[in-house]
Amino acid sequence: MAVMERLEFRLLTDGSSDAVLIHPITWILQQHFRFAINGTWADLRRLPNPPKDLRGRIEVALDLYPCDVLFIHRDAEGESLEGRVAEIEDAVVGLSDPQVPVVLVRMQEAWFLIDEPALRCAAGNPHSGVSLTMPAIDTLEQIPDPKRMLYDLLLKASELTGRKRKKFNPGRQVRRLGELIEDYSPLRRLTAFRHAENETLTTLRDCLDAVPTIDRRRKQ
Repeated sequence: MAVMERLEFRLLTDGSSDAVLIHPITWILQQHFRFAINGTWADLRRLPNPPKDLRGRIEVALDLYPCDVLFIHRDAEGESLEGRVAEIEDAVVGLSDPQVPVVLVRMQEAWFLIDEPALRCAAGNPHSGVSLTMPAIDTLEQIPDPKRMLYDLLLKASELTGRKRKKFNPGRQVRRLGELIEDYSPLRRLTAFRHAENETLTTLRDCLDAVPTIDRRRKQ
C-alpha cells in the first residue's frame, strides 16, 4: 500500500469569515498524521452566478478546487448537530469525492475564544495589562453571540483609542487569531469539535486508506 505523503483539502463554508476554520481543521489532521497538509478555502464569490443550494455549491467547489477531501461547514443555526449532518449527507449522495461535515452549534467565532495570549497578540497588543474575561470552555456552545463577544474582546485587548480604534478591523484580527492559536485541544470538550475530529479520522481511513500514525487525543 502506497504511503500518503501529502494531503490537499478544501473547505467550503457558509460565509467568507468562516474560512478561518482551516486552522483548527489543519490542527486536527496534524494530531494524527505525519504527511504534509495543505488546506485552502473554496471561494465561490467570484462566480457570475454562484449556486445557492448546498448540492450545487459542493459540486462547483469540487470542480474548481480539486482535492483529496472536502470539508463542508455549516452552522447549526437552531438546528441540531445531527440534523445539519444529515443535510450534508443528503447533499453528497452519489458523489465519490471524500467529504467531512464540520457543523458548529454556534458561529465559528466560538471556537476561537480559547486562548487569551493569542487573542492579545492578534489584537496587536501582546503585553496588554487590561483585564479580559474569557468564557469557560464548557459554555462556548451556549454563548448567544460569540462573534460579538470575540470582537469586543479583541477591541478591548487592543486598548486603541480615537481614530485608530475606529479603524480597528476585528474580522481581520480573527483571521490572525486562527493562525496564532497553536493548541485547539480545549475544543475537544465540545460535541461539535469531537464530531468533526472523529469524522475526519473515519473519512481518511475509509476513503483514502490513511492510517493514523499518531494520536494526540487525551481527556480534557
